[in-house]
Amino acid sequence: MAKPGAAPSDRDDARGARAKGAARELRSVKGRADSGEGALALDRVIHERMRLGIVSALAGVESLTFNALKELLGTTDGNLSVHARKLEEADYVTCTKSFEGRMPRTEYRLTPAGKRAFAHYVDHMEALIRATRER
Repeated sequence: MAKPGAAPSDRDDARGARAKGAARELRSVKGRADSGEGALALDRVIHERMRLGIVSALAGVESLTFNALKELLGTTDGNLSVHARKLEEADYVTCTKSFEGRMPRTEYRLTPAGKRAFAHYVDHMEALIRATRER
């Protein structure tokens, strides 16, 4: 880094250009953000660890039952239901309740909005990783 008052070196110019490029790339990634950080903020609905696990698990399959998700994520009934409800409220997942014989069956699927939000989230994380590696 150049000393204050000194002319910037070629190396400093290259660093600055990479940082500006990374910032532009991050700004182009959009997601739901609860904070005032705009496009640089992560989608807080998905970013929470348990909700990210739910969305990630559902991204690779058509649907999963409540019990399958609970086992996969190693969580409790209450924890899973609270986080799944948050994803439902954001229209990222749908929940279908039915019966198999006399046993209740709850099934979750990603909605088209949930698939788009997850894709944006992954793009944003990849951009953050690239920007960090370029430093």
